[in-house]
Amino acid sequence: MADIDKIYWHFISPGLVFIVGLTLALLVVMYVWSLDSILVPVIVSSVFALVVETADAMLWRRIAKRSPDSLPTFFMAVSGVRMLLAIAVMFVYYLVVGRQSMLVFFLIFMVYYLLLLIHHSVFFAKDRIDSVMDR
Repeated sequence: MADIDKIYWHFISPGLVFIVGLTLALLVVMYVWSLDSILVPVIVSSVFALVVETADAMLWRRIAKRSPDSLPTFFMAVSGVRMLLAIAVMFVYYLVVGRQSMLVFFLIFMVYYLLLLIHHSVFFAKDRIDSVMDR
């Protein structure tokens, strides 16, 4: 169980650092180039990324502790759920602001989404979780 908690912290810590770092970098870009139009997309995208990353990590830890045989199914399901949540967030944003500012939101949102995909894929492709899956 201690290994699972250790892996959990090794997963969530860099993910949160990446999200906060990207958010700060975009806020600096916004300040330097006076791009006031990206503030709301950055906030919405960063909140989405934080919620998805945290929920993903917490669910992984719970499943790894209780039913490690279900982890492959979890990895497939989390990808689908993440995509459906992203589509839902983009649709709600479109309904709220309309078409005029959708391109800026889409581009910023996709940067966060790709960050989540890359972090999830790289982390769980490593050999360090083989001991959890072999149980």
